[in-house]
Amino acid sequence: MDLELLRTFLEVNRTRHFGEAAEALHLTQAAVSARIKLLESTLGVRLFDRLRRDIRLTPEGNRLVRHADLLIAEWRKTRQEVTMGGAQQQLSFGGSQRLWDVLLQDWFHRLRQYLPELAIIAESHTPELLTRRLLDGVLDLAFMLEPAQLENLQIEEIGRIDLVLVASKAGASIEEALQDNYLMVDWGLAHALEHRRLFPDAHEPQIRVSHAKMALAHLLELGGFAYLPVPMVANLLQESDLHLVTDAPTINRHAYAVYPVRSAKIALIKNCLKLFNGDIALTLADTDTDTDTEGLC
Repeated sequence: MDLELLRTFLEVNRTRHFGEAAEALHLTQAAVSARIKLLESTLGVRLFDRLRRDIRLTPEGNRLVRHADLLIAEWRKTRQEVTMGGAQQQLSFGGSQRLWDVLLQDWFHRLRQYLPELAIIAESHTPELLTRRLLDGVLDLAFMLEPAQLENLQIEEIGRIDLVLVASKAGASIEEALQDNYLMVDWGLAHALEHRRLFPDAHEPQIRVSHAKMALAHLLELGGFAYLPVPMVANLLQESDLHLVTDAPTINRHAYAVYPVRSAKIALIKNCLKLFNGDIALTLADTDTDTDTEGLC
């Protein structure tokens, strides 16, 4: 199977437009159409229903999406593992964008600083997709706020995120903060439930955003109020660009590392996770996958 056919299929599915897919792939529209026809001929099924102004996946096309994504990801991982580029070991990990913004980016920097010989594949996905890629073996490690409790996945807490209510102006009360200019940041279901428990009489927020960086940019440009992580706003509070709503409670969220119980890379994973705790006396010699088989048998 030509992986370029699968990449073209996934791009047409993403854009739902042959012309836009062609532009993204730097191909002609005729070349994209030819690739889709060749893929359909190879599989013996129709993948898209081509309507006047719409392109929809057929049931067969829907079934192919996941397999195409896995095949491409696995090939990318295999190619890196085989060639390595001089690296001794490889780690593929992913995290939600929420955690990249406040926790994972610094850890990634430490990982590169103290283990420069380690080959890395880093991704950002939704928690549902991260879990699926772990179970499919595409990822060695994932980071989430609310991991699924599955018996074949090990869950380890790696940090706490303190969320504080901040304002674009000084002296605001909780009651004022929770009015029309309040931005509700999506920190998951547990946060939503805790928020409702703490503020049962608050109005339904008019503005909801998926990531803290979106809320922060809004506050700095247009003003308002939002619960944001302390590391993201510490300097802005110190410089008085933002202000604490002093009588508002701090909300805590916990971040977790998730990895397969029977992973061949347990030693590597556990040692890399030590960097969350400031343990920097770490080399790849400490991560020999043959030396740590505890819990694998």
